[in-house]
Amino acid sequence: MKRFWEAAVAVPRPEGGHTVLLDGRPVRLPGGAVLSAASRSLAEAIAAEWQQAGGVMGGAMTQEDVPLTRLLGTAQERIAPDPGPMIEGIAKYGETDLLCYRSEDRKLAARQAQQWQPLLDWAALALDAPLGVTQGLMPVAQRPQSLAALQAAVARHDAAGLAALGLAVPILGSLVLGLALTLGRLDADEVHRLAVLDEVFQEEFWGSDAEAEARRADRLVDLRLAQRFMALAHG
Repeated sequence: MKRFWEAAVAVPRPEGGHTVLLDGRPVRLPGGAVLSAASRSLAEAIAAEWQQAGGVMGGAMTQEDVPLTRLLGTAQERIAPDPGPMIEGIAKYGETDLLCYRSEDRKLAARQAQQWQPLLDWAALALDAPLGVTQGLMPVAQRPQSLAALQAAVARHDAAGLAALGLAVPILGSLVLGLALTLGRLDADEVHRLAVLDEVFQEEFWGSDAEAEARRADRLVDLRLAQRFMALAHG
């Protein structure tokens, strides 16, 4: 796509919320609706990414240049009309949460217990969702009441929060870590560090891998995006 605008600005909408104008024309989502941000902070951040996208008139841009726009578009077009499927999809990660699966390696298991258990304790106390743990890959069946409590915690998020969770939870492989991020218990860097604990442990013995490091860096970028989007959407 070629840049066709000189100026991107955030403006209030008469019907409420804010949108972004490109030389006076509103940004529209793929379905045709005008982009609508509940907070001015988010609209201004989206305007800033459009102002930078492509560099100059006629410059090439991609959707990767406007990540906040993509997340808001997901929230507005795909989630807000019917949040149920997104809630259910995210909540299913609680059935196989990363934090519940401990290594059979004694040293790694000790590290996992030290660093992961506090988050499971938090889920039990703050979310009323105690989860059982196991060693190895054998599945552990979680209590229906705990899974229901986790789903309720997910359902308390608005469309923007669900969009952030929908980005973060698959990256982390952990609903508990995803909720810790969106509920402000931990920041993006910390949930990422906990999610890659196993990988980093293995690299201490076998050495680092450039491709693995690049993948981790990309995932951290997305987690920081999810955290920033949440902060702006509710700012």
